[in-house]
Amino acid sequence: MTAPRTGASYPWNTSCLPLCSGQEVSVGGRRAKLGHRGETLAVRELARQGYQIADRNWHCQIGEVDVVALRNGTWTFFEVRTRRGRGFGTPEESLTSAKMRRMVNVARTYLAAHDINVHEVDWRIGFVAVEMDETGHLLRVEVYENLW
Repeated sequence: MTAPRTGASYPWNTSCLPLCSGQEVSVGGRRAKLGHRGETLAVRELARQGYQIADRNWHCQIGEVDVVALRNGTWTFFEVRTRRGRGFGTPEESLTSAKMRRMVNVARTYLAAHDINVHEVDWRIGFVAVEMDETGHLLRVEVYENLW
């Protein structure tokens, strides 16, 4: 395994930003922490609403599903989007039709991989919007249960 070249060109910003504690974290690391925090808040809300969490961050060749949950015999495959501030719009505004199509295919793949016949169970695509203010205080967690 080779270490990355110093000064390598990446398609994302690798500069470091200071945190309140005096530590530094890369922009990608900050985004990953925000995403993980959002998913944790989403799972808590889903559990509060009676969902059993079957899986988190399940990957296949087609893509990934953030949360797989089961309630009243219906499988729901949730995409979680977290936003801090409105600089990049709301979480809802970030969901594209291409992502929705990919989610449907990932859900079908998940069911098949777990020996569940897609035609014999109820399943749907859901979405969880997590929004925080600029300082990171939670504003809302909104669950949309039936996007597909």
